[in-house]
Amino acid sequence: MKSIMSVVIALSILCGTAATAQELSPIALPAPALENDKPFMQAVKERKSSREFADKDLSLQDLANVLWCAIGVNRPESGKRTSPSAMNRQDIDVYAVLKDGVYLYDAVNHELLPVAAGDFRKDAGTQEFVGTTPLNLIYISDLAKFETIKDEENRIIWAAVDAGHCSQNVYLYAAAAGLAVVVRGSVDKVKLSEVLKLRPEQKVLLAQTVGYPK
Repeated sequence: MKSIMSVVIALSILCGTAATAQELSPIALPAPALENDKPFMQAVKERKSSREFADKDLSLQDLANVLWCAIGVNRPESGKRTSPSAMNRQDIDVYAVLKDGVYLYDAVNHELLPVAAGDFRKDAGTQEFVGTTPLNLIYISDLAKFETIKDEENRIIWAAVDAGHCSQNVYLYAAAAGLAVVVRGSVDKVKLSEVLKLRPEQKVLLAQTVGYPK
């Protein structure tokens, strides 16, 4: 009897988890706002890292702008991106860890695709502030896209360079728009890979926290 009840309880938990995951829907993002917030040179001058964030969700427009600056499509005719990519392999995927769940940024359609429901912000880094800020970006490289590069170390180098381009774009947008931002390498990559449901060839490279200044 106990074993039957255990199975029933386990099935109930699984069904509840599945239902929760299904509650997340794709998020259509507004087109990036292309008007200048600040002159470029002023944004470069004010670019900095911040580790104090206001307890306030990003507006959908700011979220859209951040993601588009990171790796959005700025040349639709060719599908090329706002950030450079080694040999145009476009190996970087950007995941957005929000309060309600984890999403994958679909750059081509400029929308967020659900990955996991729930608040996983604490898994996006080891610092205390990470778990309470509105947005954590996770930069993933699909090393399988570097099929012409046989040396694993060289694949990692190019992947890291590509991720660096993305994160710097976000830094510059944050400076122009008055956002707080910091890039981080301190993440539990094994745990995060499980949360993001990554394949073995997908590697966690960087994380970046974004929000309004405190």
